[in-house]
Amino acid sequence: MRDVARLAGVSIKTVSNILNGYQYVRPETRERVDDAIRELGYHVNVSARNLSRGRTGAIALVLPALRGVYFAELADAVMREASRRGLTVFIEQTNAERDRELRVLDGSYRSRFDGVLYSPLALGQNDLPLFDVDFPLVLLGERVFDGGVDHVTMSNVEGARAATEHVLDRGATTVVPLGVKDDPSPSSGTLRFQGFRDALRSRGLDVDPRAIIGVPDYFHATGATTIARILDSGVEPDAVVAFTDTLALGALAALQDRGLRVPEDVLLIGFDNIDEANYSRPPLSTIDPGRDVIAHRAVALLEERIQLQFDGVPREERPAPRRIVIDFELIQRQSTLR
Repeated sequence: MRDVARLAGVSIKTVSNILNGYQYVRPETRERVDDAIRELGYHVNVSARNLSRGRTGAIALVLPALRGVYFAELADAVMREASRRGLTVFIEQTNAERDRELRVLDGSYRSRFDGVLYSPLALGQNDLPLFDVDFPLVLLGERVFDGGVDHVTMSNVEGARAATEHVLDRGATTVVPLGVKDDPSPSSGTLRFQGFRDALRSRGLDVDPRAIIGVPDYFHATGATTIARILDSGVEPDAVVAFTDTLALGALAALQDRGLRVPEDVLLIGFDNIDEANYSRPPLSTIDPGRDVIAHRAVALLEERIQLQFDGVPREERPAPRRIVIDFELIQRQSTLR
């Protein structure tokens, strides 16, 4: 910047004003500075600028596992939104290990990142005091509620209820869930099971107890093995409501291996609207939880908290923590359209 100022015959302050978009600069002065920048090949050192301001320009996105397709696509949406705002995203996966999730809250991220987007799985309601941190933090997911920080989540109960009502409206009477969690604490699985059961009970139905099989994860193989166990138990479903698309796609393969046709014999619907769902055969009906909207709102909230911290606004004068629930959309494809 000093070299640019010398070549253009202006002060360093003038160069800084022009680079920062200050409007009240004479056109001829701006032209001289622009010419000097082009001649010298000058580029702003964003990292140095942010560090001089006490900011890194980087945020952390901490997820359970990128192997989960939904989380991989969420990471992509967050990175696109952050890039639009001039932020760099560093991604870490915890593998849902408690020690690794605790390290996110111990302050070690404070010096490396301006703020953190955080989706914990191993931590829960009993850990609420740990979320009282002195750095910008926005929660994602369903494991922790009322953590005293901003929280962006999806309509799990309502979405699962809509998925179940959809197959009931299409004539299903023996509907089984796929993705029930043994752990009764809040999670996407427990909330979606609640919505599933609410829909059945509103029609005077309930699920066959033999079909309630807990799952350890939400991967394709788990969907295949769990639906096989349900069939082996003697249950003959005419519809399956899977709590993730990956479970549904695994179930689709297993059903076809058993000679059952989707949707002619069994209706099948998932949850998450991952890209892969549109390319299965048949294409998978699903619940779109608003992944891009979640990314947009979460990054916007975090950026707001970062700015308040940078401006030195006392915590008691900042806005109260907000909980934002993003609406869903039912996507109907061939897997539920006989």
